[in-house]
Amino acid sequence: MTKPVLVFGYGNLSRGDDALGVLVLEHIKAHHSLDHISLLTDFQLQIEHALDLENRDLVMFVDASVAGECAFDFCRLRPIRDMSHTMHAMSPSAVLDVYQTMYKKTPPPCFLMSIKADRFELGDALSPKAQHNLQMASLFIDVLLKQPSLDAWQSKVTL
Repeated sequence: MTKPVLVFGYGNLSRGDDALGVLVLEHIKAHHSLDHISLLTDFQLQIEHALDLENRDLVMFVDASVAGECAFDFCRLRPIRDMSHTMHAMSPSAVLDVYQTMYKKTPPPCFLMSIKADRFELGDALSPKAQHNLQMASLFIDVLLKQPSLDAWQSKVTL
């Protein structure tokens, strides 16, 4: 049975701050009941991940980002056909576009949590700044997961 909420954290634990998306899932496992939440992780988004959106009420993608000035940003995603579907890794919006094309319907409400990161070198540890940003983002996600509804999540959009 598919759980209504999917949190998809992606990144590489061996590449410093790139681990942020995966580390959020560890926080969720430790602090939340998973009765209604599915957790999914991978190194990067692929075309096949469109299948994971089926029968969901809410989806949150979580990734490290060099963009932005804040500890994290939280935004609503829309399907966008970009060139990432032809590349090694896809954007979350491209995954939504694949879902829409494949199922001929609008994808479930999807959001992106982008956590500010600095270091991505192979073998790097999580930077102190990224550790702080992870804590801030995790607290924010705790609030979201206590109210898993479109209206509640939409009201928390930061971008």
